[in-house]
Amino acid sequence: MRSSGRAGSASIVSTTAGFTHAGSPRPTRPGQLAPGVIEGIAGGADPEQVSEIAHATAWALLSHVHEADDPQVVQRTLTLVDHEGIDTIAELWSQAEPVSLPGVLWRLYCLRTWMVRQRESIAHLWRLGEPVATSASAIAGVDDAPSADDIVHTADSILAGAFTGDFPLALDRASTFIEVVALGLRVQARRLTAVADSEEQHAHDTAADVALNNNHDFSITAETQQNNAANTSHKLHTQAARLLHTAANLWSTARDLHMGAKLYRRGRLE
Repeated sequence: MRSSGRAGSASIVSTTAGFTHAGSPRPTRPGQLAPGVIEGIAGGADPEQVSEIAHATAWALLSHVHEADDPQVVQRTLTLVDHEGIDTIAELWSQAEPVSLPGVLWRLYCLRTWMVRQRESIAHLWRLGEPVATSASAIAGVDDAPSADDIVHTADSILAGAFTGDFPLALDRASTFIEVVALGLRVQARRLTAVADSEEQHAHDTAADVALNNNHDFSITAETQQNNAANTSHKLHTQAARLLHTAANLWSTARDLHMGAKLYRRGRLE
């Protein structure tokens, strides 16, 4: 995603990919990434050099895992963010063009981090959005009513598929998954808006009854109810607006991944 947004109670938001991420502590050592690469970035390399490093590391990682055909290498690749820290990976790939190899890999890693850390919330959003997206379960490889553990399994499956299977298929799976979660956010936003409107209507009806009956004893209570309802309604509308904003960010990321899949199939993803 091109801008950040918060989904409900989620606390994860990536710098440019738009997923929320609770910042993981930086690793005590650079791990599998060459120290010179990290130092070069931290030292303020020019944008062209950073772009070259981003593309070189992305292609090197993808090629290495494909050629290794080693389950341990795949596992280390899946948990790269856990070992390196999301900030280190961000320094490498987050500024890359959205529809580029480093750009889509960055989004895949952010997606996995988000899914693992917010598994229960995302499972709930999937159950809200899946009935709207009729063929999504088959494309994304997710049950129509996934558990939190199912979400984690799907996260690993999508990322592993990118490195060991059909890369564009993994991007399409990720794109579809994100679209369903975005639909879930829209459903939740509509529900919040409906509750807000109901609160306002109830307070309005109460005030109208008081005025109709000319009941001065309850006029102050009715006014208080109206003020409380207005405050509650405002909060709910604000929450709904934030959910819709996050949904829009998710749709943007889904489009980037889908376009990345199309370009890869044509041999044009750089």
